[in-house]
Amino acid sequence: MQDLLTQYGTLTIAAAFLTVLLAGFVKGSVGFALPMITVSGVGALMSAEAAIAAIILPGLVTNAQQAFRGGAQAAVATARKYWRLNLVLLLLIGLFAQLLILLPDWLFFVILGSMVTVAGGLQLIGWRPRFPPRLTHRVELGIGLLAAFFGGLAGVWGPPITLYLLARETPKVEQIRAQGIAFLIGSVVLLAAHMHSGLLNANTLPFSAWLVLPALTGMLLGFWVQDRLNQEVFRKATLLVLILAGLNLLRRGLLG
Repeated sequence: MQDLLTQYGTLTIAAAFLTVLLAGFVKGSVGFALPMITVSGVGALMSAEAAIAAIILPGLVTNAQQAFRGGAQAAVATARKYWRLNLVLLLLIGLFAQLLILLPDWLFFVILGSMVTVAGGLQLIGWRPRFPPRLTHRVELGIGLLAAFFGGLAGVWGPPITLYLLARETPKVEQIRAQGIAFLIGSVVLLAAHMHSGLLNANTLPFSAWLVLPALTGMLLGFWVQDRLNQEVFRKATLLVLILAGLNLLRRGLLG
């Protein structure tokens, strides 16, 4: 941590803490976006590798809080319902994480930002993706693969999962719990993968640990907002957050 303070300065580290506080608040409100806001915000202040390392422990802790907020029994039932999605994440996100050092930063920001912005924008103006019930399991497997790809590369696997749950018109409480379970699985795998890859080290691991505090504080504030949103307002708020995050990822990729 001292090395990071020396390298970036106190003001930059403080700005990173405020960014994670905001990211936690948004996650508490709509159930996702902590990695996207953190990667794009902290990534504007530090290297992409430092930004990805920064989200790992806050993501792990806040995802556990989100997944089990309704109790262990509800979490187990939701995990069983979406077991295909979660299994693909478990098996593949660590594999894709090893590709991080092979791709330029700007490329995965542009790819992810484009996908999120277009898909979120189309849904916000009224387009609702539909697929026959007989294809639900195949679509779920495909979404898991896509989420694992982006999760491994950029630590951001929420957008495909969130868009899929919105397309299924999942009730708010179930959607947030399903997101939390999927994100928690990805967080555990990502932690192990980056301990192996070296991205988490003596400098970045303490930084990530300190960021748990603002992430949890923001999330608890966001829960207060979430509990007061009806289903349609929640859906629109979720899509707006997706679009804003997507545009910011595009900016990061194209402008640096």
